[in-house]
Amino acid sequence: MHPSEPALTTAAVTTAERPTGVPVALSPSRAGDFMTCPLLYRLRVIDKIPEPPSPAATRGTVVHSVLERLFDVPAGQRTPEAARALLRPEWQRLLAKRPELAELFPEAADADSGPDSGGARSEGAELAAWLADAEKLLDGYFRLEDPNRLEPAERELYVETELESGLRLRGYVDRVDVAPTGEIRVVDYKTGRAPSRDFEGKAMFQMKFYALVLWRLRGVVPRRLQLVYLGGGGTVVTYDPDLADLQAVERKLLALWEAIQRALATGEWPASRNRLCDWCSFQALCPAFGGTPPPYPLPVTTAPDPGDL
Repeated sequence: MHPSEPALTTAAVTTAERPTGVPVALSPSRAGDFMTCPLLYRLRVIDKIPEPPSPAATRGTVVHSVLERLFDVPAGQRTPEAARALLRPEWQRLLAKRPELAELFPEAADADSGPDSGGARSEGAELAAWLADAEKLLDGYFRLEDPNRLEPAERELYVETELESGLRLRGYVDRVDVAPTGEIRVVDYKTGRAPSRDFEGKAMFQMKFYALVLWRLRGVVPRRLQLVYLGGGGTVVTYDPDLADLQAVERKLLALWEAIQRALATGEWPASRNRLCDWCSFQALCPAFGGTPPPYPLPVTTAPDPGDL
């Protein structure tokens, strides 16, 4: 949760009717949630409790869309100006799909509907500043790569595979580059700053997840994994995996899935306090912050071992 955003209230989420679900697959994001905090995973995946939109996350979605569509522009014309020209249309496209995002910038919404607006679009100061920050991220991209020299094989590629165990892995890859020799590079854009070494492994785990799925689908180990951080001046982090790396990730995911299955059976989803708690929208429901989670919506079929409590 962004520090300025209102936290969810317990009453709001316990009285609303919510569809619940049993997970049938793992994505990098949800795997990361469980490793970060099992309760976070439960509230997102099992309880499906809605979270307030975040300006930072929404900006990231729009910037990703611009970078995806930038490659529709002919090579030689992929300029910072061309990217900035795509920004507002992509924001409007996202807003049409998710009208609730308008609440991020109420000043702009009020201006659009005001008696003197005449139907004219008015950004409002907050929206204008938000878009300006997105423009800076796009400008930063061009300091890291020259898109005129690239012709991605895939953009925003949905990938899914099923392991021998029956575990399904799925996710969206920002970009896949394929060299004339057949070597694969997997690229992911990040709109934040490059993490410290303590958190770099977590980000690269996501990339190894994608590499594992692509290897399972295509029989080729990607030659390079590349994280493009647009924030904080821009940084590119690369890693060249081998087969042993991907097999280790597969073992880790299988162990993670087993832990999730145990939690599903016992109803035990402990909160794990960590550095990301300050941005979590579920603090009102978290015992670590004096909150109480809603009643577990799935049947408990296995009593927890007293030695584990």
